[in-house]
Amino acid sequence: MKKVLAILLCLVLVMSMVACGGGGDAPAVEDGPLVVLITDTGGLGDESFNDSAWAGFERARDEFGVQIQVIESSTSDDYLPNIAAAVEAGAALIVCNGFLMAEATQQAVDQYPDQAFALIDSVDAQGPNLLNLTFNEQEGSFLVGVAAAMMSESDIIGFVGGIQLPTIEKFQYGFEAGVQAVNPDAQVLINYTQSFSDAALGKENALAQNKLGADVIYHASGGCGIGVIQAAGEQGFWAIGVDQDQSALDPEHVLCSMIKRVDSATYKAIESVVNGTFEGGNYVFSIVDEGIGVGDNAGNLPADVAAAVDAWKTRILDGEFVVPFDAATFAGFSVE
Repeated sequence: MKKVLAILLCLVLVMSMVACGGGGDAPAVEDGPLVVLITDTGGLGDESFNDSAWAGFERARDEFGVQIQVIESSTSDDYLPNIAAAVEAGAALIVCNGFLMAEATQQAVDQYPDQAFALIDSVDAQGPNLLNLTFNEQEGSFLVGVAAAMMSESDIIGFVGGIQLPTIEKFQYGFEAGVQAVNPDAQVLINYTQSFSDAALGKENALAQNKLGADVIYHASGGCGIGVIQAAGEQGFWAIGVDQDQSALDPEHVLCSMIKRVDSATYKAIESVVNGTFEGGNYVFSIVDEGIGVGDNAGNLPADVAAAVDAWKTRILDGEFVVPFDAATFAGFSVE
């Protein structure tokens, strides 16, 4: 009998700790709807795209009391099983983070017509239960291209992309246009890692560009960018971050960052579910709604460079020219 009582007492204590979030000062468990983030293979910890998406989830949890969960994908084969797991868990909204997930998202949208989905960075999947959230990355990339051209002393500037697909090429061509607008004689070296997670590849490509003379290198490569910034610290050149302000990774060598508010996108999708206003369609973030911009938390941009960036931003907002986003629009680009 004493054994039974002891076991029952232990069970009561354990259940009490679970109900209280583990004891101590842990916050109460959220009782709102469950929202789930499915990451691409890069996963959390990239200090960039996926971490920014998760920040939007955390903000929504704090403001709306929603329950949040992340399911990380190791390979593309995980996409559909991960989505199925989120459906089975009763998610009110499933956010598929990244254009590489478009095909799997389309299959899921068709398979689960009553399930609300959001897809970041692609319009290649469509459906009444799918909200596509994309960005004019070329605009912010143009602005950091202006900064790069003004800061370079060698007139050799680098761009390190992740997987070479149209979404990442928007970063490249926008950046090249910004450099060209300020210094037509500057050379822009282009490399793609074909990965969004291998920091060693990012570092290898950045070191190779620096060896060729590049003294400012912009990356749009997810977790690979950590390696780009490491290379900048080791060799003493400027790196330009992406998605989030990445100056905290190396305040002395991150010149600035192209801000892409993936957090605003995920927050917006969750907010619509909470408010009961969710509907399928396409929404594009740009510098108009501050979904795109330039961050300089470390204060490394000289006053004249920051002023020039702001002036070019105004010209874009005023519609004086359209920033190129692919090879065809870049070939015909002019700011005159």
